[in-house]
Amino acid sequence: MDTLEIRARPYRSVLYIPASKDRAIEKAKGLAADAIIFDLEDAVAVEEKAHARDLLTARLTEGGFGNRALMVRINGLDTPWGEDDLSAVMAIGPQAILLPKVGSVTEVAALAARLHGAAATRNTQIWAMMETPMGILNAAEIARAPRMTGFVMGTNDLAKELGCRTRGAMHMALQHCLLAARAAGILCIDGVYNAFRDEEGLAVECAEGRDFGFDGKTLIHPSQIAIANTAFAPSQAEIDLARRQIAAFEAATAQGQAVAVVDGQIVENLHVDTARATLAKADAIARQEAA
Repeated sequence: MDTLEIRARPYRSVLYIPASKDRAIEKAKGLAADAIIFDLEDAVAVEEKAHARDLLTARLTEGGFGNRALMVRINGLDTPWGEDDLSAVMAIGPQAILLPKVGSVTEVAALAARLHGAAATRNTQIWAMMETPMGILNAAEIARAPRMTGFVMGTNDLAKELGCRTRGAMHMALQHCLLAARAAGILCIDGVYNAFRDEEGLAVECAEGRDFGFDGKTLIHPSQIAIANTAFAPSQAEIDLARRQIAAFEAATAQGQAVAVVDGQIVENLHVDTARATLAKADAIARQEAA
């Protein structure tokens, strides 16, 4: 799978699945999440690391996960488990490897070089967990690293590192990573919402993430999927407006005019670009859900 294909996918809902839980892995095959992160890192206890690695390798080899985007979050290569994780996943060539606690472009480049040397990982992409102060400060360089396709915001770890108590205190870091991602043309996924039974709170945070410009949200429970899918998809009103903006602008340009007016607001070519992106996203979601 090439980079363009991965970027074209919807990433409204990106669900973490502990790689040690066979039942959860099997259940993931029928969930409406756009993407799955099979987690070998934080979600797996130390004594379960080897079991989780073997189990995940077997299940991914079997397949059956449909059209969802699949990532594997390995343990850091500086941990006792990272090298074994990498060896295992390189043998099966996952769509993407999610590298935790990325601090510099050097770490990503080193992983990319190793992937390049294995036939099974010829098309494997790299995503970066952005969850350390150094990683945030180096976001622009990391976003342009070899094989880099997306950022995942690790807001829990980042809050711990910063010593902050609110999401608001991380707004600068969130927006900085989003700027870096957009400058490099890669995806950027918002962090998790820990109170998985608080649907109202999740909806509020999803709306904020969507307003910021994130492509989707990472989730810790299947019950959060529907809310994220709704929040990060164009609404019917947005789709209707996009169509009217395009039609009005095309009619105006056919008459030699540079702008149109829709609902009392000016529509220029930049607004039409946004409208077309809205329709393209809606089409991609429809294809994803029909698959």
